Amino acid sequence: MRPLFRRLFPLLALALAACGTDDAPRFAQAEPGEALSGGTTTVMKFDHNAFSMPSANLAPTRRLDFSVGNSFFRNPWVIAPASTTARDGLGPLFNTNACQNCHIKDGRGHPPAPDAASAVSMLVRLSIPAGPEHAEVVRERGIAPEPSYGGQLQDMAIPGVAPEGKVRLRYSTERVRFADGTEVELRKPIIELSELGYGDMHPDTQMSLRIAPPMIGLGLLEAIPEEALLANADPDDRNGDGISGRPNRVFDQTTRQTVMGRFGWKAGQPGLNQQNADAFFNDMGLSSSLFSGTSCTERQTECRAMPDGGEPEVSDNILAQVLFYTRNLGVPARRNVGDPQVLAGKTLFHRAGCQRCHVAQFTTAADAAEPELANQLIRPYSDLLLHDMGEGLADHRPEFEASGREWRTAPLWGIGLTQTVSGHSQFLHDGRARNLLEAILWHGGEAEKARQVVLGFNQEERNALLSFLESL
Repeated sequence: MRPLFRRLFPLLALALAACGTDDAPRFAQAEPGEALSGGTTTVMKFDHNAFSMPSANLAPTRRLDFSVGNSFFRNPWVIAPASTTARDGLGPLFNTNACQNCHIKDGRGHPPAPDAASAVSMLVRLSIPAGPEHAEVVRERGIAPEPSYGGQLQDMAIPGVAPEGKVRLRYSTERVRFADGTEVELRKPIIELSELGYGDMHPDTQMSLRIAPPMIGLGLLEAIPEEALLANADPDDRNGDGISGRPNRVFDQTTRQTVMGRFGWKAGQPGLNQQNADAFFNDMGLSSSLFSGTSCTERQTECRAMPDGGEPEVSDNILAQVLFYTRNLGVPARRNVGDPQVLAGKTLFHRAGCQRCHVAQFTTAADAAEPELANQLIRPYSDLLLHDMGEGLADHRPEFEASGREWRTAPLWGIGLTQTVSGHSQFLHDGRARNLLEAILWHGGEAEKARQVVLGFNQEERNALLSFLESL
């Protein structure tokens, strides 16, 4: 038996080496249906319009509804009073006059260029540390707004009203070294506000940059059963893997109850209708049945004195049409899912443990808001939970139950088409990452172990990992 063992030992050693020391799976071929990120809603469009297509399973009559919603999403709103009564009431303070200006081609926003007149697809959230006197507003808004400027800086205004200010960015840099000696420069934005129209801000003002996220697959994310999302929550890290995702608990304007948040960089909105109404109100100064009145603060007297477009300015009918549009923007199919380099990258993605937060798949509920979205096996690569991402990404600005270090796991589907659709490759909540590798290297906190594994990858492995991400 001893000679036989000696002959078999080299083969056994090779087999053990191939398995490695971790428990990550190896992917030799694509899984069935893996390219269909949105199930039967998945669209086969890969050019600059890839994020603007209706769900593939929408019937022709339903596509007409989609087009109507698209018109209200795309076309600009105007100053009141106007002959265009369905679209008047813009401002008086605002960040943009059309949804599409921020979500360019329904894609990702970007930081402003140094010579930009306004930030457009990026905005600055504002708040102050909350005290007992702010309890009611914090319950409903998740933050205590800055007294003069409110919850976000609006850098545009109608004639006769002063914009709140101008936003400029400068960057600090640091270098990160891989195990093979390769260095990467990372940049971190520093906010510079000027031309403040309403006096100095509160000395303890908290500011956070936010770029507009992609619009694809939002209805599918809304249709994931809450219990399926909570199954991945581990707030006390009882399994000891260093990952302690938890839901944000936010205020629902319709039910007047605290519910689970799903949308926004910190999961600060419970559903798409409220997300849309909040954007109308804060980004364009337009009231709706969910957010009435004005976004002008009490100290902005000239703003509050301007005519409006009626109450509400965004009718429930328009809000419903925009909701239908935003629920039914299809997710493009993945590309090259069976390519050996992509499969190698998928293996490395799991070896690093990225899938613990970027959860690959869910099945949507049978009672989804739209029948086309029901019972779909989807692959968003997100758990929609909050995670501590470390000091490097911290904005030190709480939002409902999210701390200043926590962010919702961003869905990865469609990320490989960012350059094609949006014309740039700037990622993370503030666009600081100029490519996917930089985005990975900014991960800290609960993702620090994964980051350290990636820092050990050689050039070939890094290329494979990026090929996988670009296939999504």
